[in-house]
Amino acid sequence: MAAPVLLALRALNLGDLLTVVPALRALRRHHPDHRIVLATAGVLAPLAALTGAVDEVLPTPAPDALACTEPVDVAVNLHGAGPRSHQALDAVAPRRRIGLGRPESGWPGPPAAELDHLHERVRWCAMLSAHGIAADPDDLRLPPPAAPDDLRLSPPTGASPGSAQPVVVHPGAAFGSKCWPADRFAALARRLAPLGPVVVTGGPAERSLAGRVAAEAGLPDDRVLAGRTSISELAALVAGAGLVVSGDTGVAHLAAAFGRPSVVLFGPVGPERWGPPEGPHRALTHPEVRRGDPFADDPDPALLAVGVDEVEAACLAVTARNGCVTGVVSGTTAS
Repeated sequence: MAAPVLLALRALNLGDLLTVVPALRALRRHHPDHRIVLATAGVLAPLAALTGAVDEVLPTPAPDALACTEPVDVAVNLHGAGPRSHQALDAVAPRRRIGLGRPESGWPGPPAAELDHLHERVRWCAMLSAHGIAADPDDLRLPPPAAPDDLRLSPPTGASPGSAQPVVVHPGAAFGSKCWPADRFAALARRLAPLGPVVVTGGPAERSLAGRVAAEAGLPDDRVLAGRTSISELAALVAGAGLVVSGDTGVAHLAAAFGRPSVVLFGPVGPERWGPPEGPHRALTHPEVRRGDPFADDPDPALLAVGVDEVEAACLAVTARNGCVTGVVSGTTAS
């Protein structure tokens, strides 16, 4: 007899998937006899497998594209509060529905407004808890995948012994509001060279941006990895990194998932909702000047107020052997 199906919907991006790893593991523990199918972007399948909580990925770029043709016992909405995501799961006619409450459509659960103030990881664990499913928001770590040979880098000339771990600089983000200026990333990359081989990552559309950062930093062309790595290769690179520096984007969540030292620059949205967990991580922002429009084409003032000196100091702090620090830096003071 085939195992009953639990269908979980999270048809979003890299960072969005990583924030629901604790929720997926909670569902795995609570439904050990179910086959867990995750409806998400197909490119994320290798990371879904690393969670140990997903049996199958159903490629789904958006809720409207959900195409499940088999009977579903339990449907779990980890995507949002609806109506599109709720309607997409209603269409598969599950026996039980788990998600944020939407009384007008018959969905049980806590109202979204009650949980919106929580960190994204905590939010979905709290939703499951309201349905009687115990979840630990700190259960987010992933096992490191094996690194391909062509991603193993030699330390730069003059680097200290044992510094072959790459320094990952990721200048891109989904929206301009979250993009720290390229010339600042370049200046930072030059300063970080003694820590290890600096590489510049990004998606195919960010190849030009990455090339500009590398050129201004004096890095060779082979250090530009934007558009050259699969999701598995990017994960392996981050898992073996000595440091990751990025804006508020998916690579920051990869660093948290693998416990690698990271510095994350926040602009329109503060780290209270999407920031890194406790560990060798530092979030930098200036909320006193925040504009708060996450879809703006230009960098948020809270991001522009973060200077290169601040970021360099945070990078040195999180990579110090005996001085890892965690927290949010506002203005020019650090805790």
